[in-house]
Amino acid sequence: MSDPNPHTLAEKPHMNPYWAGLGLGLVLLGSFVVMGRGLGASGAFTTAVATAVHTVAPAHAEGNAFYAEYLGDGSVSPLKDWLVFEVLGLFLGGFLSGALANRLKFTIEKGPRIGNPLRLLMAAFGGALMGIGAKLALGCTSGQALTGGSTLNLGSWAFMCCVFGGAYALAWFVRRAWL
Repeated sequence: MSDPNPHTLAEKPHMNPYWAGLGLGLVLLGSFVVMGRGLGASGAFTTAVATAVHTVAPAHAEGNAFYAEYLGDGSVSPLKDWLVFEVLGLFLGGFLSGALANRLKFTIEKGPRIGNPLRLLMAAFGGALMGIGAKLALGCTSGQALTGGSTLNLGSWAFMCCVFGGAYALAWFVRRAWL
């Protein structure tokens, strides 16, 4: 079927995964060299939550050891933490990448047997479980896989094996939603 609008640009092919992996490895190495630590996203979200709680209930946030750890000494805004800028850069970079490859479109990825509301509910539930898991595992999936895996951390490798094993085991039960 031909495109009804002849002025649209064709999608560009995806990047070679080997080159993308090499680039990601170099970014991770640069993160270790420049910042002294690896990549991850959950710290930025925790910082944002701690800042929001501090805005609404300062006494509660300052008296809570968990929030206080992310608030710092109060002289500099915790939102100036480099991980916050890393996550903002992820959103901006993803948007720019999609725009340059002519792949920007609003869609909800789902199978034909599932409606949009249920798909969004499942995505929100899965995201909440991942957030809880990130706090229990002391790091998000990207931090555990990239940073922990690259430093040969046994706990990170065990975590990632469990993530992939759990996803593989669960796939049989939710497969009908994608068929």
